[in-house]
Amino acid sequence: MCRGKNEKNNVVEQRKHLDGFAVAVLLILCLSWGGQQVAIKLIVADISPVMQSAIRSIGATLIVGLWAISRRESLIERDGTLWWGIVAGLLFTFEFLLVYWGLEFTHASRAIIFLYLAPFVVAIGTQLFVPGEKLGLAQFVGLAVAFFGVVVAFGESFTFPSRQMLIGDTMLVCAAVFWGATTVVIKAGPLARVSVSKILLYQLAMSAAVLPVGSWLLNEPGIVNLSSLAIASLLYQAVWIASFTYLAWFWLIRHYPAPRLASFTFLTPLFGVLAGWLVLDEPLTPALLAAMVMVAAGVYLVNRPTKNRRLQQKQMPDY
Repeated sequence: MCRGKNEKNNVVEQRKHLDGFAVAVLLILCLSWGGQQVAIKLIVADISPVMQSAIRSIGATLIVGLWAISRRESLIERDGTLWWGIVAGLLFTFEFLLVYWGLEFTHASRAIIFLYLAPFVVAIGTQLFVPGEKLGLAQFVGLAVAFFGVVVAFGESFTFPSRQMLIGDTMLVCAAVFWGATTVVIKAGPLARVSVSKILLYQLAMSAAVLPVGSWLLNEPGIVNLSSLAIASLLYQAVWIASFTYLAWFWLIRHYPAPRLASFTFLTPLFGVLAGWLVLDEPLTPALLAAMVMVAAGVYLVNRPTKNRRLQQKQMPDY
């Protein structure tokens, strides 16, 4: 993850469009995050969800911290990022708290639909606060098409809500706002100039401190049975998901337009359903296949070359 940057001089090369490398990494990330849903479901009887998230953050804090130390990265220098990091950490933490707490009140399919309002938050936030990352009408249409694909895939239980469901739905909408706002805070402030390890550690350390308390406040049973499957799932979540994939994600955020990156996250819940079909023998419906086509079309619209870009490519001399 060292392409196009010079962290010692706080110089970060910004690309205006996603290249093949970024797309390949994004697909791996979305597949991994979709698989995380299955990893959580597999051991929910052994370890409650928020406690899983807490253990994941604690483990990943240690891993990423050791990674940064091994690279001799300075994590405590005065670089003007402390308060920005605290804000990003709080947004990250309360996002997960609201997701898991909200699931106590509403259905998982409804939760997915509301949570994936986050790319719109990123798009609007960068329009307002991040110069050079504005989307045009076609890109916003692409986001809408991809979001509608998620609705088609998970909207079977999207009926008129009860009062209890409205509480959960509101929590998930807030979680989506926090998720998107985290990205905007990183792009719009001094965090965009520091190492990805430091960006991630702000969030992991904050969540590692708060999420265990959240699990206790929610009266979760916590760790019920530390089986071999539970240990494997926790290692997957802490080592691969919260350490390696999050480092890759924040590296991408530093170097590529956030709204275009966020559009790919619509693939995550669909990959999660595919993983559930393969691992948990959950049904694979025609609606999911139609949804995947819509999400792919939406992602293409968000990331397709503009006329100006195509003109620039034609004018570029051959060497």
